[in-house]
Amino acid sequence: MGVRKDLRRAKRRTDLMNRTRVEITRDDNGFVREARTTPLAPLHPTGTTADIPFTNAAEAPDTVVLRRKRGDTWHPVTATAFAREVTATAKGLIAAGLEPGGRVALMSRTRYEWTVLDFAVWAAGGQTVPIYATSSAEQVEWIIRDSGAALVVTETPENTETVRTATAGHEHAPRIRQLDDSALTALAAEGVNVPDEEVTKRRTALTPDTPATVCYTSGTTGQPKGCVLTHANLHAESANTVELLLPIFREVTRRTPSTLLFLPLAHILGRTLQIACLMARIEVGHCPSVRPDELRPALKEFRPTFLVGVPYLFEKIHDTGRATAEKIGRGASFDRADRIAVRFGEAYLNKFLNRGKGPGPTLYAAWALYDLLVYRRIRKELGGRMRYAISGGSPLDRNLNLFFHAAGIIVYEGYGLTETTAAATIVPPLGPRPGTVGTPVPGTAVRIADDGEVLVKGGIVFGAYWNNPAATDAVLRDDWFATGDLGSLDEDGYLTITGRKKDIIVTSGGKNVSPAVLEDRLRSRPPVGQCIVVGDNRPFVAALITLDPDAVAHWLSVRKLPPDTPLSEIVGDARMRADVQKAVDYANEAVSRAESIRAFALVEGEFTEDNGLLTPSLKVKRHAVLRAYEERIEALYRR
Repeated sequence: MGVRKDLRRAKRRTDLMNRTRVEITRDDNGFVREARTTPLAPLHPTGTTADIPFTNAAEAPDTVVLRRKRGDTWHPVTATAFAREVTATAKGLIAAGLEPGGRVALMSRTRYEWTVLDFAVWAAGGQTVPIYATSSAEQVEWIIRDSGAALVVTETPENTETVRTATAGHEHAPRIRQLDDSALTALAAEGVNVPDEEVTKRRTALTPDTPATVCYTSGTTGQPKGCVLTHANLHAESANTVELLLPIFREVTRRTPSTLLFLPLAHILGRTLQIACLMARIEVGHCPSVRPDELRPALKEFRPTFLVGVPYLFEKIHDTGRATAEKIGRGASFDRADRIAVRFGEAYLNKFLNRGKGPGPTLYAAWALYDLLVYRRIRKELGGRMRYAISGGSPLDRNLNLFFHAAGIIVYEGYGLTETTAAATIVPPLGPRPGTVGTPVPGTAVRIADDGEVLVKGGIVFGAYWNNPAATDAVLRDDWFATGDLGSLDEDGYLTITGRKKDIIVTSGGKNVSPAVLEDRLRSRPPVGQCIVVGDNRPFVAALITLDPDAVAHWLSVRKLPPDTPLSEIVGDARMRADVQKAVDYANEAVSRAESIRAFALVEGEFTEDNGLLTPSLKVKRHAVLRAYEERIEALYRR
């Protein structure tokens, strides 16, 4: 029976792998220039994402689609209950003056009400304009003025005050509703006399080509641009991702899939994840914070089967494990567990991909020991039921990926932008390849231009920037979107991102250096917080590095130094510089001598949204940092 079972599983795995196909195109020199993946979800000639709650209520009324936290308890929300609340809110929006095609700005952290409002705006025939809850008055002023949103829903009194300050000079200031002031209850009461038929009429008047959202880029340089994404864009992304991933997640975990959503819903990755989950009737809970100390308790309570996060989350979980081990005098043991995990993950991956025999008996024994001592604690930090995670936003260090693989959690990387409705590529579930960002999402094509720029084409690609035809024409060429990122495709169509086109550093010796590789590896090692690699028109590559506050607190504790030691003393401490040098050495392992970091400066403070050096999606504003630390950079080259 065991052999038959294994054969059935092998056949099932083969069937799942063969559901989609990657087509490769080579140039005259034999290099892979284009990869195209066949679609898994058909294009819908009618219907929109606005229909999802109502389709769920009609087809599976008692299915739990969301869980809402009240107090310390997660309460189930059925498909019927969710559709009812969306309808009530949509009626309130109509009563409040929302016209078909009108725009509603939403400034809030990730929470249940965000989901209700997003679908209610669509059901009422409108378009949602997300705003990060941490946005400044200047950013808010621009987005509301540029988008023409006449209604703004905020979360807190602080958000409300920011909007009022930002729009004080507008000829027609937007109306404001506040979630913490019972906005949804008030809207439901306002709309009680609006017939349900009006909502149905508006919702069914939408088409796949109707704009669904104006989603503003995070703006690492210049003013944010509003990406107009249609219901067809959202469907192409969500439906194909669901069809690619869900059958495998169910096959392997044998559990009802569920996820805790903590990414900002103002970011397109969190938004499309939510749409995909509701489309597939995957249970979703919400956590308003990505801060590890606030997120970890929520993960332990909700116990998701998979997560979608950014490298920062996985780096912090790894660093917390190291810090915990050092506090109980087992720092060296954690380091050994880290090395064993990388070796084990690499060997196990080779076996999984039929490229090797897998871990030998000695390596297996070492892994089993550290699974008891370290790896199971990592799983526990993530709720204990998680088997899969998806990482996006920036590259995840390959060794860190292998560490989680050995800990029993497979992290799949993806790559995309707001303009591609989130993921343009994702690592196939049964074809993990750490270090790459995978193959094109089904129904999508990726091409490498002559200068190495990554181009994307397919149903996920946006059609225009709002009110900005010149910017649109600059990036859309014959339906191909020019991402501004540099990359390469391997023999199987897997994409590797090597950096940003505009960020390439050219040293005075003529060496081209992509800072992304160095920066990603630096950030993956404590005590580094944020960093930026410099060296354009300079004789060598250098780096500005900030220290992670949690890592600093741990560093002081281990050395029995006062917790209030001034940061100015810490950055000048030879022991701290020696620890940072280890992170620099690790980063340099990935590049040639000419590309390596020869000098670094530890700077006091952090790169944050508040000081204008970090975007809400945690990307460093390179030009802003270069201006702010101009003198420190000059000093690096006067030594």
